[in-house]
Amino acid sequence: MDKFIDYSDFEKVIMVTGTILTCCENKKARKPSYILEIDFGPEWGTKTSSAQITDLYDLDTLIGKQVTAVINFPPMRIAGVKSEVLVLGAPDENGSVVLLHPERNVKNGVRVF
Repeated sequence: MDKFIDYSDFEKVIMVTGTILTCCENKKARKPSYILEIDFGPEWGTKTSSAQITDLYDLDTLIGKQVTAVINFPPMRIAGVKSEVLVLGAPDENGSVVLLHPERNVKNGVRVF
């Protein structure tokens, strides 16, 4: 596998910002997960995601938080949830997911480049 891709390949991945509207525990998941409802603005709408972010984030602290997500993967069924987007994160030294988000608030639906 080449370690380089063409810029046109990168442009195919649509990453945008959104704000978490609701968050609840996904009780059907094998690994602890939350079901997130995220507002991606008027162009992209509200989408659902299942995210394994329970180690570092409490339900109450997630509401209103801006996140970055890939929104053009096909939806997947994860533990009974139609997950429409992939919320982006990076593992910390313990393997817990740290959410990627704008350093300052931006409009929902803004494309990340």
